[in-house]
Amino acid sequence: LSWAARPGVAAAMLLASGPDGEMLCFDVALRPGQAPHVRLTRRYLLPPCKQRWHTCALLLPRALLLLCGDRRGSLLLFPCGSDLGTVAESTGDTDPSDTHPTSCLLDKEALPLESPLCVLFGLHGKMGVTSVTCHGDYIYSTGRDGVYWQLRMRDGQLEVLRKHRPCKGLQWIEELRFTPDGDLLVLGFHADNFVVWSSRTGENIHCVPCGGGHRSWSYCSSPSADAFAFVKRGDVMLYYREAEPREQQVLLESLHGREIVCVRRLGAVEVPGRTAVNIFVTGSEDTTACVLVLSEHTRAAVPIARLSDHISSVRALALAGDEDCGDGDLSVLLFSAGGRAQIECYRLLCTGDPASESAVDCQVVHVASHRLDEYWERKKNRHKLVKMDPETRYMSLSVVPGTSTKQLPMPWKFLAAACSDGSVRVFGLLEAARKLVLVAESFHHQRCVLKVEVFLHAQGGEERHLLCSAATDGSVAFWDITHPLAAAVHALHRAEGEMQPLALGSPLLTITAHSCGVNSLHIHKTPEGLYLVASGSDDGSIHVCLLEVAVGGGEAAAGTSLRILERVARPCAHAAHVTGIWVLRPDLLLSASVDQRLTLWRQHPDGLDELSTTFFHVPDLAELDCWEAAEAGRELQFCCVLCGQGLEML
Repeated sequence: LSWAARPGVAAAMLLASGPDGEMLCFDVALRPGQAPHVRLTRRYLLPPCKQRWHTCALLLPRALLLLCGDRRGSLLLFPCGSDLGTVAESTGDTDPSDTHPTSCLLDKEALPLESPLCVLFGLHGKMGVTSVTCHGDYIYSTGRDGVYWQLRMRDGQLEVLRKHRPCKGLQWIEELRFTPDGDLLVLGFHADNFVVWSSRTGENIHCVPCGGGHRSWSYCSSPSADAFAFVKRGDVMLYYREAEPREQQVLLESLHGREIVCVRRLGAVEVPGRTAVNIFVTGSEDTTACVLVLSEHTRAAVPIARLSDHISSVRALALAGDEDCGDGDLSVLLFSAGGRAQIECYRLLCTGDPASESAVDCQVVHVASHRLDEYWERKKNRHKLVKMDPETRYMSLSVVPGTSTKQLPMPWKFLAAACSDGSVRVFGLLEAARKLVLVAESFHHQRCVLKVEVFLHAQGGEERHLLCSAATDGSVAFWDITHPLAAAVHALHRAEGEMQPLALGSPLLTITAHSCGVNSLHIHKTPEGLYLVASGSDDGSIHVCLLEVAVGGGEAAAGTSLRILERVARPCAHAAHVTGIWVLRPDLLLSASVDQRLTLWRQHPDGLDELSTTFFHVPDLAELDCWEAAEAGRELQFCCVLCGQGLEML
């Protein structure tokens, strides 16, 4: 038995699961001084499973739909019809016998058994759904699998947006509570303790030893006190705690629990009545990625979304498809990758919201994910092959530009990844089908690949997709991946999104740029159609080369040739690892190092001349991102953001 409340009326729906998956829906109307009026309105049929009963329900009055969770962990959407408001209106003169449910059951066979309109089978695993709730335009479901899902209604169907894992060890989530001050409280059980976890502070507010989740309980919170009642060994127990003044005040909230190892600027969002604000995304060793607003005027960083799907550190980020949605909004496809060979893909929609603290609202839709160990388990004859290293880490990501429906028969996007097991891998994403597939790979480097960059070369009406990879031995390799991409699209179209990875072949050109690992890499196209390739190394050196690409009449790589026109090296440019480098203009280069110096260089054929040096405050610098900032009435400026043990924008 469970109740589904009707907002605004003195009535509710009572749902009863019976044998063979039959669920009865009763309309119950309250009448002052009289017995409640009960009427059987509908019969529903739950999908076949071993434990065939519902566990929770939610009425969606605007859509005239009933949302249920079942013991199998599925979410079910049933029709309610247009008679939602008739019960409260028809309780004047009724037959007293109608108030008894037994009289309602006599005619139940006259009602048809209705099947669900939408089924999300096993969304919460096999342990069951514990609650469904609605807040704003979104639907939230919780379960005993330790996660809660965010969904929305779209064209009469349930659309899964993303999942949240509140904290480690909380494997049984019972309910979500949205507080008036904007906090989200997660109620659940950790071992034999009842836990109230705050999403805002990221910590437990209450932890009550009650014996575990298999018991009746109730929790109530108010500004003055909190109370938790539960049944233990037949006794009703009460935990009561009055609100206490906080002895500690948070001066500056943290963005991450550990070091920030990667950062990317998503773009700027126009906010009515305010100046445009910059949106960034950061990845950290604490296994999360954070979307945040960094304001130049308030000098404050405000998180607007946190992505917690990774099981290990987030070491690399890449962006694709920054689309202007009109009215200053921003839509971006975000790839994040890191430890345990895991890649996650999200669609971010950022819009201006002057009423919120951050002035920006961020909607996150989880698109796809990929893990090499899961891919390995699906391979045929895998016992004949050498198993991949489950501890493989993705060190760097780069989105392949220029792959659109004009060049390819299907709208696939491609992503290149540098891997710690010595490989360069290319993945294909079909966003509409939410598929992320490994399409090509090469183990040419035979050692950890640290950086990868992909760029598009157009000449004489022909296009070439070129890839640059750098490894721990200081070598930089250049590949033409045009033919592997075309072959991958053909194979994916023929095999309906599944394929065996192709070989990337051998690089067209390999140079030894440094004596040890390449920690930073950037490619800039000059107005003459040449490419400046800048890199920084563990030994503190900077290397810049001018690359010429020639496209002949042959097919793919057979007709592509590369030539180094100039090479410039600056040994000991920094006193420590050069972990950030950016070519601002053909004659200007920016480098950043663990020595906490940001240096601007003038580049010319004879070498690099230092123009200025700025000391920044972020220790253990991990990455640098730059962009142009043009304002009306002011000349062009360059901005950069640095991450490490903190975040700084210059």
